[in-house]
Amino acid sequence: MSGTFVGMPAFPKAAREAVRDTTLRGNLRHATHTIRDKRAKAVAELADWQRLREAGSRIKDMTLRHLDDYLVQLEESVTAAGGTVHWAADAEEANRIVTGLVKATGETEVVKVKSMATQEIGLNEALAAEGIHAYETDLAELIVQLGDDRPSHILVPAIHRNRGEIRDIFREKMASWGRPAPEGLTDIPADLADAARLHLREKFLRAKVAISGANFMVAETGTLVVFESEGNGRMCLTLPETLISVVGIEKTVPTWQDLEVFLQTLPRSSTAERMNPYTSMWTGTADGDGPRAFHLVLLDNGRTDALADDIGRQALRCIRCSACLNVCPVYERAGGHAYGSVYPGPIGAILSPQLRGTTSEIDASLPYASSLCGACYEVCPVAIDIPEVLVHLRERVAGQGGPGHRLEKAAMKAATWAMDHPAAMAAGERLASRTRALHPKRPPGATAWTGSRDLPELPEEPFRDWWRRTGGGKNRT
Repeated sequence: MSGTFVGMPAFPKAAREAVRDTTLRGNLRHATHTIRDKRAKAVAELADWQRLREAGSRIKDMTLRHLDDYLVQLEESVTAAGGTVHWAADAEEANRIVTGLVKATGETEVVKVKSMATQEIGLNEALAAEGIHAYETDLAELIVQLGDDRPSHILVPAIHRNRGEIRDIFREKMASWGRPAPEGLTDIPADLADAARLHLREKFLRAKVAISGANFMVAETGTLVVFESEGNGRMCLTLPETLISVVGIEKTVPTWQDLEVFLQTLPRSSTAERMNPYTSMWTGTADGDGPRAFHLVLLDNGRTDALADDIGRQALRCIRCSACLNVCPVYERAGGHAYGSVYPGPIGAILSPQLRGTTSEIDASLPYASSLCGACYEVCPVAIDIPEVLVHLRERVAGQGGPGHRLEKAAMKAATWAMDHPAAMAAGERLASRTRALHPKRPPGATAWTGSRDLPELPEEPFRDWWRRTGGGKNRT
């Protein structure tokens, strides 16, 4: 996986810097609280929400257990419908395939509908290296691209920007990317949306090649599905002559009946809507309707490794609703950039280390970017037990060693030995009781943690001595 934000520090340092940005924290607090409150109301409308949640979890688990079979079925269905399927083992191969397909058309620019998979592999940068300009058409992604920025949220990539900042970005940068912002552009949302619409419309009408992701792929028919709220994605999916979709292999569902569950849970969990505003579905190609050529690039890029982990694989259930980000106290204060990945928040803390491994400082720190409060699990529409996976990944990171982990391992080994030797354990307890007046009041360590914690007061005699002296408590008066 190549989606590490180049130059980003590990989470502890990045988060420490982010919490000092009062504007960022204000933007995040307002946006996440607004979204979470609306979501709670939308979910409360469904009496069978928990049953839908359980159904989504089971569908995803069953699909992942038999993913090899469903991927073969998907390929056969897409091919039969007139599409071409390409398999990409990693980011490098996926980028090579896509750039080759674009170059074969003779075009030097493409329009894109929001796709986290292409961000994950660094596709825009790979296309630029080959002289191909990629234009983001999702409004939030456009803001990020024009601002030479990075996405910080799954649903709202520009959640860290307020209206004034967006207005300034449009005024300063739109002209260098195409149609300039209107004169006297204000920060009124309707005006900003109009400016983006005018800027993008000329690109939609000119582009011959589009690149998309997909929220789901239906194996039985080869149908791809994209959820979006603006209609820009539909322009990308229907107007160009060539459509290239880059999709993670875990986005497969077996049947249309399975898809029906997610058509209910995803909109309510993400945008707090009963029904998604724009749900686009396409199956291969058709004469006189839509693109003349369709290519599907199935992306692995670490997903098979995650699939092999009995505990960690549940992260692949994720349907990218972002509900976990909106309730996470850590994300609300640190923001998405601190996670050093296109997948921020609680889901990013368990997905990125599995896709990229835990050898880098950034990825080794992500499993610790949580208070383990469990709010993320409670709102997840496919019941991913994120705290369980976080603890599992912490164990993996600890097993890799390092000075702190080696010390912890040695301490645990010494404790194990003492508990296996009762006489030594008893001697240690008596020594601790007799020297208790010399013990510090607070545990040694980082002041920020120990400053509000006191060591428990040791009794005058160990419990086992008291038990023996009192005959198991029978001799008490």
